[in-house]
Amino acid sequence: MKYSHIHQGIFLERPNRFIAKVKIDDKIHTVHVKNTGRCKELLIPNATVYLEKSNNPNRKTLFDLVGVEKFIPQTNSHVLINIDSMVPNKVAKEWILEHFPNISFVKEEYTYGNSRFDFYFEFENEKMLLEVKGCTLEENGHGKFPDAPTARGVKHLKELTQIQKSNLDIKCGVLFLLQMEHCHSFSPNDATHLEFGNALREAAKNGVEIYVYDCKVTKDSLTVNKPIAKVF
Repeated sequence: MKYSHIHQGIFLERPNRFIAKVKIDDKIHTVHVKNTGRCKELLIPNATVYLEKSNNPNRKTLFDLVGVEKFIPQTNSHVLINIDSMVPNKVAKEWILEHFPNISFVKEEYTYGNSRFDFYFEFENEKMLLEVKGCTLEENGHGKFPDAPTARGVKHLKELTQIQKSNLDIKCGVLFLLQMEHCHSFSPNDATHLEFGNALREAAKNGVEIYVYDCKVTKDSLTVNKPIAKVF
């Protein structure tokens, strides 16, 4: 997945979860933050950030904040983390088409039962429902999800579990995409939302496929990289 018209800036503050103040070329701009999560460990004053400039000159905010550099004390270096919550599904679709053989049908935002899941697709003689979660939280090279309680995430996990238990004709899965490259492992963030962690473990126990991949991140691209160890 490629961005266009990327600009570098310096993060100043985040008045609310939708906007931030960023200095770009010595001018302070109000920009749209493409992630309504907390991101408190990422969006700190003077952090280097990356923004995509809109082609629409009439937009209230001309820039979208999509990436931020985070300092990693263990390596005494910065890593680039993509925080665009809209992009994981785009990257996931690329991954689906590459990962599963002989894809014959893909539909996004697919309604099944009482929920709408990110993807439904068919490959060879199989059918699959897949929910996608983008992860921007890490501690010491260990990715965690979620960074805030997510009732919707729990609902999806429970419904996928029930579908997997009762329907032998369809597979269910969850894809966690770490929007960074330096993590070596991943687990649910029990300290923030134990109910989500318990629901994820229950899903895995009942046959829901749990995929975890990191991503290669540049200032203007995001691509799926390699599988990451799961610690449940």
